[in-house]
Amino acid sequence: MTNLAFDTTTEFPLLYREDNGGIAKLTLNRPDQYNPLSQDMLSMLQNTFDELADDETVKVIILAANGKAFCAGHDLKEVQASESKMVNEILQQCNRMMLSMTRLPQPVIAQVQGIATAAGCQLVANCDLAVASDKAKFAVSGINLGLFCSTPSVALSRNVSRKHSFEMLFTGEFIDAETAVEKGLVNKAVKPNNLEAETTAMAQKIAEKPREVLALGKQLFYQQIDQEVESAYKSASDTMTCNMTLSSTTEGINAFIEKRKPNWS
Repeated sequence: MTNLAFDTTTEFPLLYREDNGGIAKLTLNRPDQYNPLSQDMLSMLQNTFDELADDETVKVIILAANGKAFCAGHDLKEVQASESKMVNEILQQCNRMMLSMTRLPQPVIAQVQGIATAAGCQLVANCDLAVASDKAKFAVSGINLGLFCSTPSVALSRNVSRKHSFEMLFTGEFIDAETAVEKGLVNKAVKPNNLEAETTAMAQKIAEKPREVLALGKQLFYQQIDQEVESAYKSASDTMTCNMTLSSTTEGINAFIEKRKPNWS
């Protein structure tokens, strides 16, 4: 396990990275502060995602956290102490990090062990997949402080239906993990002692697939989802045509015809 960064004032390790079998596991590590998306944490995540984008040994990324909370959102003390211009810079920094996650060639799985609130809930929604402990809870609760969760609403409303998103954003109430599954925010809710195993199993299934096809598929998924239907089919057709030229695809089809497992090692 590698320490990636330290808090600038306490030398406290902010983020760990552990690589194993094509899976990179990143762990937020400010449990005493509920793993806030401080400027330091945002910078560290950004730098790490930039490195992972070019790391051809990694096929899947797991984003986890230590402590009682997955992520409590922005560091409100840091934001409140900042001038308006600096607040906007922090939000833009967070936007860049979230977009970098979407643009990564690797799928990102959130492993949610505790509460995820405000921008922390946004972080879960922004991951491609999510597995949660059945003790986890989710909220976009800024409205309770007189602060509408505007930036979290972007990722939330692209995962959860319009009326359910509206309810979460305008009431600020928590939902449990089972409800999060029902609403489409996470893929599955599992017992706490099974969380790591279930998340790893999902990552391993994906890691068995060719990296180049995972990257191509993720890019197409986010490209077509915001297009109107005709343009989406055009993008999908172009992507599939390109996909058919890949050596890993040739191997996969040949393996199917020959009734054997494909050799993608």
